[in-house]
Amino acid sequence: MTVEPQAGTTLDDLERRIAGGELRWIEVCFPDHQGVARGKRIPARSFMARARGAGFAFCDASLGWDHVGDVVDVNLTGWATGYPDFYAFPDPASLRTMPWRERTAWVVCDVHDHGSGELVRTAPRSVLRRVVDRLAGMGYAAEIGVEVEFHLLRPDRTTAADGVQCYSLQKMSELDPAFDEILNGLEEFGIDLEGGNIEYGPGQCEVNLRHAPPIVAADQALAFKYAIKQLARRAGLLATFMAKPYNGISGNSMHLHASLWQGAEAAFAPVEGQMNPLMRDWVGGTLAHLAGMTLYGAPTVNSYKRFESASFAPTTAVWGSDNRTVSVRALVETPQSSRVELRTGGADANPYWAIASYLAGGILGIEGHADPGERGEGNMYGIGPKLPTTLIDAITAADADAGLRGLLGEDACGDLATVARCEWDAFVTHVSDWDRDRYLEMV
Repeated sequence: MTVEPQAGTTLDDLERRIAGGELRWIEVCFPDHQGVARGKRIPARSFMARARGAGFAFCDASLGWDHVGDVVDVNLTGWATGYPDFYAFPDPASLRTMPWRERTAWVVCDVHDHGSGELVRTAPRSVLRRVVDRLAGMGYAAEIGVEVEFHLLRPDRTTAADGVQCYSLQKMSELDPAFDEILNGLEEFGIDLEGGNIEYGPGQCEVNLRHAPPIVAADQALAFKYAIKQLARRAGLLATFMAKPYNGISGNSMHLHASLWQGAEAAFAPVEGQMNPLMRDWVGGTLAHLAGMTLYGAPTVNSYKRFESASFAPTTAVWGSDNRTVSVRALVETPQSSRVELRTGGADANPYWAIASYLAGGILGIEGHADPGERGEGNMYGIGPKLPTTLIDAITAADADAGLRGLLGEDACGDLATVARCEWDAFVTHVSDWDRDRYLEMV
């Protein structure tokens, strides 16, 4: 059972490239719940028979483990099921040729149940597909632009540059030739870039990915994070998407820009220069479900150390226009460029879950004509409903949001929450240097 390609490359195109000797290896991959690209490297000579036939087998435990690879019992799988296989089928439209590995390509897969042949409901790409289909049933298509921040580090884990000089071309040049090689490698890997710059922390960079339909945008973000790690390593550096790697230094975000379309018509187009009712519903739904959405954009214990006042990371569920102290920024510009930016997500988020939950909140806002309230002006830190401040608070908020769970899938949300609870339990039971330094001699 194969999935129809999004656009462009087909399996026939890929078969011709393999027959012509252009490719020797294909890396087949799928995102796990943490957003890690899991997969295998397949010889090109045997790729097509399996891609058109039974697919590529993987143990379904790969959608039931935590950030360090420990197995967790979830709805999909567990010890009681015997950990059977599911099968991955490549989406040829996602195929990219690796510039850093000779005659090797990379392709994203959908995963299917071994017995029924249906998409595995709890897989992140399947979750996003369902939400996109729901939006299409309402007559809309979305475009998503992803902005991702990361730190470049030396092998000893110190930052690859010093000082805070956001947008400084001079400071960016200090990261060359590594940063130049990374940007060039991303373009050669087929990542559609809008630009890259130095951000608000030492060794911190940001890259903006060009907007695309949601599944394409998520595939591109997955490929981007995978490529950054590879390219940085080849340049002698370490890249991290950890949300808050250092005290007192800016954290890493993943901002999402969304616009809606009806064919070629921009559904968020302003009315007499003002935000139109549909866009207002979208903002209202995003705010109403933002606490419940937080887990899907901030999935680790460390994610919540990024949310600090006066940090450019939002702490409350408020909206504004061109204002970087809010969590939701409604940008009313030209018809084609009007969009809504969600600023809560961290760079450690799985892009499929982050995008799916954002779309889900917007959909619920449209269906319920959610009122976002008055637009915030000026410094909005400390104003409005507080967002979850710890991972366990976010899990509780996600569990309490029946609307989001129903749209994303009860089973899928349950699996993600189970993995997140294991992460929280590992954190709260771990005795750290902080504990010893603070309590060992004084209690």
